[in-house]
Amino acid sequence: MTSSATSAPPTLPYETAGWGRRVLALFVDWLASSLVASVFLGARALPFGSLIAGVDPRPTDNLWILVVFVVQTAVFTMVGGGSFGKLVTRLRTVRASVTGGPDARPLDPLRSIARQVLVVLVVPPLVFRADRRGLHDLAAGTATVTLQTYRAVFRRVG
Repeated sequence: MTSSATSAPPTLPYETAGWGRRVLALFVDWLASSLVASVFLGARALPFGSLIAGVDPRPTDNLWILVVFVVQTAVFTMVGGGSFGKLVTRLRTVRASVTGGPDARPLDPLRSIARQVLVVLVVPPLVFRADRRGLHDLAAGTATVTLQTYRAVFRRVG
């Protein structure tokens, strides 16, 4: 009798960031996006802004906050290596390669936008592998690492 053993998926040669800082970064990004949207939409775009301002929210308000979130996080990731929230919490988004060495190039626009759209769909970040890479990371070929890991692994490459 033969047994068909399945091999584990390849893991990265470096450690990815923990969940606590990732969730904090997401919260900071959402708050920042709400603040930016409030410049255009008024106080109702702020968290609990409709209650504070005493106005009814418009159905499109959350959609605009979502658009600001995707644009803000994608642009910051392309330019700075991480969204505003990730930069504040000392995290970086990097290209991930399990076959080759570390890739220090910044993310291209398509990869960055696709990753953020998948994050907005919520399910991809909740389905993840043992190396803490969600479906959004796997689809975009990325990983989230701490600033310490980034400096130790990726700075010596680039």
